[in-house]
Amino acid sequence: MINSKGSIERKLDELILTQREKSILALNKILVSIPPEYSDLINEAFIYKRVPKEYLLSAMLFSVSTSMGLTFFIESLGYKNYANLYFTIVGSRGDTKSEALKLATSPLVNEDDESYDNYCSMVKDYNSEVDDEPTRKQILLQNSTIEAVHKTHSENPNAVGIYIDEVYTLIEKMGNSNSRDGVEWRTFLLQGYTNAYVDVGRKTTKSFRIKETYPNLLGGIQNEFVPKLFANGNLESGFIDRQLFTPKLVENNKLIRGVISKKVVADYNLLISNILQYKNQSEKKEEIIKKFKIDLTEQAEDRMFEYTQELINRKETAGKILKEYHAKMQISIHKLSLVLHLMKISKDMDYTKKLDLETVELAIIVNEYFLCNFKIILNENYHKSSNEPSLDEIIKTAIKNNALQKSVVDITKVPKGTVSKHWNKILEKQETGNQNSKLF
Repeated sequence: MINSKGSIERKLDELILTQREKSILALNKILVSIPPEYSDLINEAFIYKRVPKEYLLSAMLFSVSTSMGLTFFIESLGYKNYANLYFTIVGSRGDTKSEALKLATSPLVNEDDESYDNYCSMVKDYNSEVDDEPTRKQILLQNSTIEAVHKTHSENPNAVGIYIDEVYTLIEKMGNSNSRDGVEWRTFLLQGYTNAYVDVGRKTTKSFRIKETYPNLLGGIQNEFVPKLFANGNLESGFIDRQLFTPKLVENNKLIRGVISKKVVADYNLLISNILQYKNQSEKKEEIIKKFKIDLTEQAEDRMFEYTQELINRKETAGKILKEYHAKMQISIHKLSLVLHLMKISKDMDYTKKLDLETVELAIIVNEYFLCNFKIILNENYHKSSNEPSLDEIIKTAIKNNALQKSVVDITKVPKGTVSKHWNKILEKQETGNQNSKLF
């Protein structure tokens, strides 16, 4: 049974639109519904830097979520939810994925730069006999080991933003059952999505416990590496279901003279800084109020209930992969509603303002937008790759034909270091096999 106008519209769209057309339609609805301080930067970056609008939107959602941390939460349908989310931007080389990440996270990088300078000053004046050891305030993490992530999060318990320009290396680690680092990464991201605790006790490092985790993930990946996301237990573990994918949807091939307005950049940076100020203030020891509960209007609560029931019904008739994704959509609708609410109030930061029906409706559009994106990934990257040879199979063929490692790198576009590692392991196995055969 169809219970809402939104449900009727989605049913009609399913009959006449392709997945890409649905995503583009939803993207345009989102951009005219969010505050202009966000959409203006997205539009100008598309015009002057040819950054795909969908890339910058996802990177902005990540930045807002990371700026919020555990400071803001909602309680709805019997659950308490925070706003941390995992975003994966998918495209080809040269699609300006990195520029989207750079523009959106600029205020966070500036905050980290200032915090690092303060940390260096504290270390310089540090006296181990009378002072507590200085701790570094940090928001974003790049190219870190899981031990470093745990340590940084323990020192910055409100939030940690894991910002990776190319997530292929992390995915490869997570898919390797022999990699302790990879297994711990996957566990941390799976449990961190619902803010579960982390208790770390190692002989070589200081023990600590994070009572509520808040990891955010933003990374880019090339189209040809997407099948790796679904391999080696990442799909079965539920890691894929937690991802909000962003394939390339719109393209600007027209070069225009000019630059993004400084005012547009400054307006966006100010709103992110406004949200950050609340998080920073709540982290101070003397601060009494550590968290702010965002209440929902009665209409918003009713719509949340109605939509969640719709997701439960759709889950029952969905295919295997989409069934699990629909289950996670029942969580992401809460997270996205909270993020969008903070975007709307980020100018005056009136946290007493209730999350209204309009915001929930927008969150539903965003949630369905990412579902369409996921279907695009399945159709264009996952299902298509089922008959493609694995990296090891390609390397074995190359060795057999006396080809060079560079040839494998050129064909597969896999990083040189990864190819070299797999190449050497295959050679070792072949040499071991040859030696054993000589014994008999």
